[in-house]
Amino acid sequence: MPSAERTPSATAQETGHGLSTGPGRLIVALYAVLALAATGRSILQITQYFDRAEVAYVLSALAALIYIVATYALATGRRALALTTITIELAGVLVVGAASYAMSDSFPDKTVWSHFGSGYGYVPLVLPVIGLWWLRRAR
Repeated sequence: MPSAERTPSATAQETGHGLSTGPGRLIVALYAVLALAATGRSILQITQYFDRAEVAYVLSALAALIYIVATYALATGRRALALTTITIELAGVLVVGAASYAMSDSFPDKTVWSHFGSGYGYVPLVLPVIGLWWLRRAR
């Protein structure tokens, strides 16, 4: 019986391994840093200041969870999961960013996605665009 041989490029494409190589490593690192920062901030906001802006702080915790899952997906080559989480991230930062200007009373403090991520140097706005670009490029 002939054995099916796999070429290194075919294996990388099937596993998504190319997602965390080269520039992908930097993208994974940025997601990991953002995941840690967002998690820390949301935990502090929820435990110390929750009564000031419940919805905003819960959205911040949701953003942290999305960054954690996106980091995992990119680092392990799970392309479909990465695409899903990064798309949700982009939609979230756009919707929450717009809402934070339209309903500023609901966002008294900076959160991860409020004001399009201005408290994080707009990285939350730019990173999903870069992430989606990388997913498309690293096929």
